[in-house]
This record gives sequence, C-alpha cells and structure tokens, in this order.
Amino acid sequence: MKDLSPGDRPREKLLRHGAAALGDSELVALIIGSGSRDHSALDVTNAILAVHRGLRGVMRPGWDDLTRVDGVGAARAAQLVAALELGRRTLSEQPDERWHVRHPHAAAQFLLPRFGCAAVEQLGIMLLDSRHRVFRTCVLAVGTLNATAVEPRDVFREAARAGAAAIVVFHNHPSGDPSPSADDVELTRRLVAAGALMGIDVVDHIVLGETRYYSFKETRTL
Repeated sequence: MKDLSPGDRPREKLLRHGAAALGDSELVALIIGSGSRDHSALDVTNAILAVHRGLRGVMRPGWDDLTRVDGVGAARAAQLVAALELGRRTLSEQPDERWHVRHPHAAAQFLLPRFGCAAVEQLGIMLLDSRHRVFRTCVLAVGTLNATAVEPRDVFREAARAGAAAIVVFHNHPSGDPSPSADDVELTRRLVAAGALMGIDVVDHIVLGETRYYSFKETRTL
C-alpha cells in the first residue's frame, strides 16, 4: 500500500469517493487490513481472488481453504468470511412481512442469496401458507442427490407437521448450472404426485445455480 500514492490507497479512496468507487480487490484489501512481510494487502487480495476465480468464488470456501493462500492466516481468513457472511445475510434478510411467492421469480429471489452459492448440493422446501407466503424454509438433504435419494414421505412429513398449505421444492447445483437432470425431472414428478395425494400443493421445483435458476413451473414442465 505504501507504494501507492495517497489518493490511490483504498482507505483514502473510500473516504474521498465512497465504497462504490473501489474495485473488488480494494474492498477485500480493506477487510484483511494489512499484507505480509513480502506482500502488500493488495498483493495478498489479488492472490486470493486469483485462486478462487473472483469474489463469488471466495464465498464458497471456509476459512481453512483461504489460509492456503500465502499471507493469509486464520485471523485474516476469519475477517473475510465474517464480512462475506454479513453481506449474504443482508441480501437474505427477511422483510417485516412474509415473503409472498406470487410467481417463480419471487421464489428464486428469496432462495438464491441463501442457497445458490452452497458448495454442496442441498435439497429443501419453502413452506407456504394458504396465501403462498413463506413462513419457513427447511433443508432436508445434503450431498449428492438423485431421484431415489429423497423420499416424498420425508418432504411431506415436514410440510404436514408445520401445517403448510403448499410448498416450493428447491435444490442447488454447485456447478452453477441450474439445468435440470433426468433425476431432477423424475423427482419432481414423484413429489407432485405425492402432494396431490397429501393435499399439499407443490407450487414449483426450483433448481438454483450461483446466479441463475430453473423453474419447472416457469418452463411448464411441472
């Protein structure tokens, strides 16, 4: 940082022009605070972003993965993980009123910040009241999922116990590509059939990528 002119240093730049004027590397450099004996905070930050392929990639690993970058110790990694978690919680913070699922995009807006960047596959349900407002989300399975790994009885046991009138099924693809697999299609078919028997409407099944989603309802494949 000392090699930069005062006007180009991240802290001074932020104070003068605001946080929006800083690039990703400058913001991360401010979070980690200082560099190592041989590298500046910006050098360390650029190494972090290079290893994890940008800021979005940094959201996936835990602090122990971050410490594998030269110049990043446990304290700096913890600071970065905490800052990213605060940002994630801000995006996913529940409004005062229940989130209303009027259309697939509304459900995806609710789910993407919470589950889209998960490093492992997760399957869960949004529990909806009779007006299709969200009152809870539940993760029911974690790990490699297929059509036979998730039993409809487990899904609807939770929904019935909570008194849900309807559900939105969701799961993420850690690859970032939300395109459904044949197993996803089969699982959707089984859940819709079970919901009809249980009297609990399966409003949609949404597959989450990092920033994109696939809605079975939106594509009329539900």
